[in-house]
Amino acid sequence: MSELEQQAGPADAAGVTEGVRVAGPRASSVTARTERAVTDEESRVLAERVRDESGDSATYRRLIATENHEELADVLVAPQYPLWAREIAAFRLGCAGDRRAFETLVLLLNHRDSQRCLSASHALAVLGDPRTPRAAAALATNVLRTAYALHPVRLLAELRAPESVPALIATLERLLAPNETHWRVALACVEGLGRLGDRRALPLLRSARAHPRLSAAASEALRRLG
Repeated sequence: MSELEQQAGPADAAGVTEGVRVAGPRASSVTARTERAVTDEESRVLAERVRDESGDSATYRRLIATENHEELADVLVAPQYPLWAREIAAFRLGCAGDRRAFETLVLLLNHRDSQRCLSASHALAVLGDPRTPRAAAALATNVLRTAYALHPVRLLAELRAPESVPALIATLERLLAPNETHWRVALACVEGLGRLGDRRALPLLRSARAHPRLSAAASEALRRLG
């Protein structure tokens, strides 16, 4: 098991990439449906964060600068590279529409470090791999990984895929239980359901209004749904 799989947790390594581990062709461009420019700011934040982690090493500078996709793809499978190097490679490949980044990005999407999750979410949104919605739904609904579900939930709302509404409903329904502590994930579900505008969410959003931290967002989501 790789360092990345160990940090993400066995539930992800065994449960998420299984079933989505399908060899996909290398994408020549980002599809029109998921076209989304990664801003210079997103790339800058990643570069600055990883520069500190890497100690501004020669390997870091090489991976940030290279335009060779084969070199970046090799980093994803070669055992000697640290996690930060794999993150750079996966982010850059994903933003270039290269599907070889998919599995690494999915594992990073559910990582304990929220900044890594955010970078992976950006790259997955650009990548446009058809496996992404199913993988994000599996992460969002994984009871054992609820603490790390914030970015998968937000990605589902952005993707607007068939899997999005059922996954957000299932996750929110569980998080409305008494004494549930993951209110930020619940809030992201409420906001996402409001953006998606699917009336299947109406009963659950009405229930969410009773929760003080969710009430305002639930009321706004209900207003959007009419």
